[in-house]
Amino acid sequence: MTEMVFGTVPLRATDPVLPRWWRTIDKWALTAVFALFGVGMLLGLAASVPLAEKNGLEPFYYVKRQALFGGVGLVVMVALSMMSPQQVRRIGVVGFALAFLTLMALPVIGTDFGKGAVRWISLGFASFQPSEFLKPGFVIVSAWFMAAALEVAGPPGRLYSFILTALIVVTLALQPDFGQASLILFSWMVMYFVSGAPILPLVAAGGLSAAGGFLAYNMSEHVARRINGFLSAEVDPRTQIGYATNAIQEGGFFGVGVGEGSVKWSLPDAHTDFIVAVAAEEYGLVLVLGIIALYAVVVLRSLSRMMAERDPFARIAGTGLAFAFGVQALINMGVAVRLLPAKGMTLPFVSYGGSSVIASGIALGFLLALTRTRPKNEIARILGNRPAA
Repeated sequence: MTEMVFGTVPLRATDPVLPRWWRTIDKWALTAVFALFGVGMLLGLAASVPLAEKNGLEPFYYVKRQALFGGVGLVVMVALSMMSPQQVRRIGVVGFALAFLTLMALPVIGTDFGKGAVRWISLGFASFQPSEFLKPGFVIVSAWFMAAALEVAGPPGRLYSFILTALIVVTLALQPDFGQASLILFSWMVMYFVSGAPILPLVAAGGLSAAGGFLAYNMSEHVARRINGFLSAEVDPRTQIGYATNAIQEGGFFGVGVGEGSVKWSLPDAHTDFIVAVAAEEYGLVLVLGIIALYAVVVLRSLSRMMAERDPFARIAGTGLAFAFGVQALINMGVAVRLLPAKGMTLPFVSYGGSSVIASGIALGFLLALTRTRPKNEIARILGNRPAA
C-alpha cells in the first residue's frame, strides 16, 4: 500500500554491492573525510620535516608513514561503510572485546615511551594505542545495551552500559589519560540522553565527573600543572601552549606563507596535538575555518540522517559516533587556542599517528554504514514531509 501511494524506494536487494553502496552512502560526509585527510597530508609536509631532521631520518619519513597508515584507514572506512547495522554491531562487539582486553593488559605489556603515561604497546616496527581503537567499539556496545533496554522485557541495558563506562573511565584515568576518559564519558552521556533515559542519572554522572576532576587536580601533579597553566593569566612563551598561541596570532587571516612558519621547529608535537597551530601560522584563519567546516559537514550530516532513523541501535550508535568524532576535533582545536587545558588528543584524519587515523577510519566506517539510506528511513522521510490533511 505504501508503495502504491508514495512510490517504490530506489533500492533493490539484487543490486551489485558497489552501485548500491554508492547510491545509499552520504557522499557529502564521505567527501569531507577524504578532504580532511588531504589537508592532513598537506600540513604533514611542513610539520613533520623538523622532527625527521631531529631524529636523523629522511625529510619526508613521517609523511610517507602517514600516507601508508592513512591509506589503510581509508580502505577500512570504505569497507566498513558497506556493512549493514547488524554487521556493524557484530564487528564492533568483537573489536571492543579485543581492544578492552589489550587496554587491561597495558600495565604488563605496555610502554610509556618516556612520556609518563603507559598508553602504548610497542611492536618493534610500530606501536599502537589501545584506547584509540576502544572508542568506536565502546560506542557500538553501549548502543547495543541501550537499544536492548528499549525492548519489551529487555535487559537493564542502560545499567550495564554505565558499569562498563565507569570501568573504562577509571582504567583510563589511572594511566593517566584524562582526555580519552572524558571523551568516553561524554559519548556515553550523549547516547544515554538519546536513548530516552531520565535526566537525573545524567546530572549524577556530571556531578561524579566534577568530583573526579577535583580529586585528579589534588592528587596528580601532572593534572594540576596543566590546569594551573590553563588558568594562569599569562602564558609562558616557552611552553607548547605559548608557542601555539604565538603561531596562531602570527598567522592572521591568510598566514605567513607556505613553508614559512617557525612553530614547527619549536613544538615537539607540532605534527600531532598542535597541527592546527601549523595550519593557522602558514595558511591563516582561512584554512582553519575550512577544517572546522569539514568536521561540521560530517557531524551535522550524520545527525540529520539519524533524526530519520527508526532503528534504536542505529540511531543511538550513530549519534554517539558523530559526537565522539566532533568533540575530539573540538578538544584538539580548543587546546591549541587555549580554550581548554592541554589533553594530548589528536585531530582526527589530520594529525600524524597510525593508531589515530586507522581508529578514526573504523569509527567513520561504522558511522557511514549507519547513516546510509535504507528503505524504512526513506519512507519515514517521505511520511514526515507529507502535508497535513
